[in-house]
Amino acid sequence: DKSLLHLGLIAFCSMICEGTMFDWSGIYFEHVVQPGKAWVTVGFTAFMSTMATGRFVGDWVAYKLGMKKMLQLSGTCAAGGLLLAVCFPWFIPATIGFLIVGAGVSSVVPMIYSAAGRSKQMSPGVAIAAVSTVGYLGFLFGPPFIGFIAQASSLRVSLGLIALMGLMIALIARNMKSI
Repeated sequence: DKSLLHLGLIAFCSMICEGTMFDWSGIYFEHVVQPGKAWVTVGFTAFMSTMATGRFVGDWVAYKLGMKKMLQLSGTCAAGGLLLAVCFPWFIPATIGFLIVGAGVSSVVPMIYSAAGRSKQMSPGVAIAAVSTVGYLGFLFGPPFIGFIAQASSLRVSLGLIALMGLMIALIARNMKSI
């Protein structure tokens, strides 16, 4: 089913962003932002705080905006937050960028799994399993990919490439007929 493929791709892109933030946000702060040892975890903490908050309020916002608009907004936030942190690698803008990324990716996967569970093409369990499998591939693929790109160029470039995953979330959602 084409809509399940789209849902899987959105989950893949979102989980690449999540995996990257889980594994590389501290390293980015330590090596690029360089705030001092006591402040290295601020980026990760900022990301996780809006990620957790977004999981609590995401359903309400999605109900108000609609799932399609919410996914477009989420992808745009993920991309914009990463680009802010990459283009302005200083403490305040990078922290704000990571806050925005957390808000952006926080509700994508729960919304996608919910949409997969409403599939008319296959049973809810099989649809959720298919979409989540594709999504978790992103979670596993993202962090090593970042390391490879960072070694070949820089961590800023590799996080900039991950911003494209946020943009892909917004574009795929925009082009879906129904969510």
